[in-house]
Amino acid sequence: MDLRFAPAVPGDAAECVRVRGLTRENAVPAERLRALGITTESWASDIESGTLPGFICRADGALVGYCFGARDTGEVVVLALLPDFEDQGIGRRLLDLVVELLRARGHRRLFLGCSPNPAARSHGFYRHLGWRSTGTFDSHGDEVLELVVS
Repeated sequence: MDLRFAPAVPGDAAECVRVRGLTRENAVPAERLRALGITTESWASDIESGTLPGFICRADGALVGYCFGARDTGEVVVLALLPDFEDQGIGRRLLDLVVELLRARGHRRLFLGCSPNPAARSHGFYRHLGWRSTGTFDSHGDEVLELVVS
């Protein structure tokens, strides 16, 4: 399998919306994203403007995962991966790329929302990588985790 990681471009937005609805946990279909104000067009615009930089992974040309961060706040906004590509280091690599990008832009404290349920894959994934609970929750009920980078 030919895996390729690359910075996201506006033309990736439609595939990102599709993949977001196909993840194993926390899948968000296009209709729900639209209700939250996230459309292919808004996502592409945020990539184009640089407010939502990120990276994608393609396997044999097909988009299988991505990670995006907020340029201005240091939030890791989303990490999504198709189920067939879990447990191969792809999610970790995508996250590492976004963490480095945000660190290079001057952020020393990164944060993200994560399921507070210990049975959720994301719960252990982020903690294993050094992310720590802030003891707070966001408006979606997700636990806010932080990572201090130097």
